Amino acid sequence: MKNSYSNIFTFNKKILSKTIKNLKNGGVAGLPTETVYGLGGNAYSKTSVEKIFKLKGRPKFNPLIVHYDNIKKATEDVIVNENLIKLYKKLCPGPITFVLKKKPNSKIVSIACAKLDTVAIRFPKHKVIKNLLKNIDFPLAMPSANISTNVSPTKATDVYDEFKRKLKLIIDGGECEIGIESTVIDLTSMPRILRPGFISKDYIKKILRKNVKISLNNKKVKSPGMMKKHYSPGIPVKINQKKHDGRSAFIYIGKKHENKKDYFSLSKNQNLNEAASNLYKIFRLIKKKGYKKIQISKIPNSGTGLAINDRLKRAANFK
Repeated sequence: MKNSYSNIFTFNKKILSKTIKNLKNGGVAGLPTETVYGLGGNAYSKTSVEKIFKLKGRPKFNPLIVHYDNIKKATEDVIVNENLIKLYKKLCPGPITFVLKKKPNSKIVSIACAKLDTVAIRFPKHKVIKNLLKNIDFPLAMPSANISTNVSPTKATDVYDEFKRKLKLIIDGGECEIGIESTVIDLTSMPRILRPGFISKDYIKKILRKNVKISLNNKKVKSPGMMKKHYSPGIPVKINQKKHDGRSAFIYIGKKHENKKDYFSLSKNQNLNEAASNLYKIFRLIKKKGYKKIQISKIPNSGTGLAINDRLKRAANFK
């Protein structure tokens, strides 16, 4: 299928070969996952990883997530423990990231881990990225495909909007199913959720049969998603708003204000999973429509609502 973007490609065998060649030569590519689109490069290549940081304008103390096809490949770089095995069996491939101790002989370049002795790893589910990982002999360092602190992209054209032709290769894998970043859990000691996501604390607790803490305000940045300012649409965001000011875009859940100007519903059915999936799409739509400010009504702080509120709180740190 043709499109008007010279660097966005529909996935097929020819594009698979082109992408593999690009990655082997130290390049980076915009790649789809089930959560958001990522900016992928060879995690064993300093050249690739440095390109990722430079393209994003990402601070060097903010580590990247390293993506693998399966746990066997990951064992070359990380120290596997019982908690990882339990969660891997139930939740992978899927939208969850694990922070683990890095093996001393790991080939992951140190800047990908922000020079920490830990590494954040994930096993993505999207068929494009899975196909790619099966056909390369290195994992992919892959943060979200956006300029640092911006809203994550949920479709290929969003990636283009962020980088234009600075990226030679963007693979179109359709709209992301989940639409927000993965749950991040630190498994180096007592399990701690560092970033809430689609997979809830209660579900993880049920699998592990032990207490799981939520730890969102850490001084040490051990994984992506922990920066105070993040997920910003580029205009001021006001959260927990009760009344529309008559000028801003107003985001809410439900259909109370259906078809009213300036009102945007995350989910007419009040479904928090759907609301999470629509959040970044609506942020981008509002910005493109030229609004100067966003107001957001109170979002239930349970289930996926925890993840939504985490993103909103950080987005509201716009300066």
